[in-house]
Amino acid sequence: MFAKAVGLTDPARDLIHLELGRPSQMTPRHIIDATVDALRAGEVHYSDLAGLPAFRAAIAEKLRAYNALEVGPDDVIVTNGLTQASFAAFMALIDDGDEVILLEPYYPQHLGKIEMAGARPVPVKLDPAGDFSIDPAAVEAAITDRTKAVVIVNPCNPTGRVYTREELEGLADVVRRHDLYVIADEVYDHIVFEGPGHVSIASLPGMSERTVSMYAFTKAYAMDGWRLGYVTAAPTLLRAIAKIVATEVTHVNTFIQYGGRAALLGPGEVLSELVEEDRRKRNIVVERLNQMPGISCALPQGTIYAFPDISGTGLSSQDAADRLMDEADVVVESGAFYGTAGEGRLRVCFGSESTERLTMAMDRMQTFFNAL
Repeated sequence: MFAKAVGLTDPARDLIHLELGRPSQMTPRHIIDATVDALRAGEVHYSDLAGLPAFRAAIAEKLRAYNALEVGPDDVIVTNGLTQASFAAFMALIDDGDEVILLEPYYPQHLGKIEMAGARPVPVKLDPAGDFSIDPAAVEAAITDRTKAVVIVNPCNPTGRVYTREELEGLADVVRRHDLYVIADEVYDHIVFEGPGHVSIASLPGMSERTVSMYAFTKAYAMDGWRLGYVTAAPTLLRAIAKIVATEVTHVNTFIQYGGRAALLGPGEVLSELVEEDRRKRNIVVERLNQMPGISCALPQGTIYAFPDISGTGLSSQDAADRLMDEADVVVESGAFYGTAGEGRLRVCFGSESTERLTMAMDRMQTFFNAL
């Protein structure tokens, strides 16, 4: 592992990084300007623990208009990205000895936080032959008297699935009947390419009171380094989350909240253009992956990840990832990092590099797989 880490930072190598879930675009100018203006205006001191009221009002309006959630400013807490929102949610909601169901392939950070809270993660494998669709019966079979919650990432990292309303309704039915909570990671809610669009599970009947919904500006607005997100939940849940957030960081730094507000209130075409660039990159990467021997790749419906099936190459996920870095100078992630359901796949981030660098990476990967 140490050798691999050294290789990743070797300045003599022209590594193309497709393992990092980050946007390559610059944060839009109007967001930067609003933040700089706030700094110059002296917005450098403590502010509300839950976030600036005007910012929370803009977030609540977005949640009502886009996510169909009936919330107001007091139903929102601003966080240091979705990472802190999920940490606070797990710490507030999960107790020692609880069990928490994860849909697998899962986002590994969520697994680690469940364990930190003293609970046991219970992965439920989604079937790749079924396009990694949610299987309510499989979820129900995993429920015990210790099950507390189900974690869902929608749109899904790493599979690129955007779950349909029917899938979510099936899961919601199981959750309601067993009196469980849902912790919903919706960081990619704006990055949807196909289908009827994103559905927030909390918008379904009987789900608002049992769902913690988490979002961030990280991906859609190219604001990964800003560490800015937000969480909404029923008042009793939100009060518990607020205690964790306030104890951990007091509040998100004041002046960047002005940038977040500008992102929400700014011209909608800016967001559309960023997502459209992601679509173009997706199409390039998926088309090229499907030209490589032993590889097949479905078009991801959302997110910034392709999740190609490499089982036809005869390589394991980790071997393929290691050899691509060592022999082709392309860094991708092993699908097995996301659970055993990800074995035989790679996660390829098409959002992390320019179109030119992505094309170069695909050329290198093509050469590598052709030579196997």
